[in-house]
Amino acid sequence: MTTLVVMTVVVIGLLIAGLAVYLYWVGTLLKRVADNLEAAGASVRTVIEHAKLIGPGVEHINRTGGVVAAALPLLYGFSEQVVVKVTPRPAAPEGGHVTRPASGQRRSRLLENVGYTPSD
Repeated sequence: MTTLVVMTVVVIGLLIAGLAVYLYWVGTLLKRVADNLEAAGASVRTVIEHAKLIGPGVEHINRTGGVVAAALPLLYGFSEQVVVKVTPRPAAPEGGHVTRPASGQRRSRLLENVGYTPSD
């Protein structure tokens, strides 16, 4: 009977020692996670401080970007007109026959989308 009691006490002691090692290991992992979260929190606070400084300028940047984006179709149309004016035209063929693409002449619809019609 005494051997059984001694073996039971030894097994319980080993179980408690194993649990202690496991709890120590989990504690070190949790400490590392807490340290990483603290560093991430500091980074987030820094980003928020920087965003507060940048915030008012973003509205101005968005307004300027909107103006530029609205002007792009007009600029594109004007550039096409300039290219047409400065591009040298080939001499007309002697027989009077002109070869044209089956799809017709290419034209831009960007100006129509913004309500602008050139005065050609």
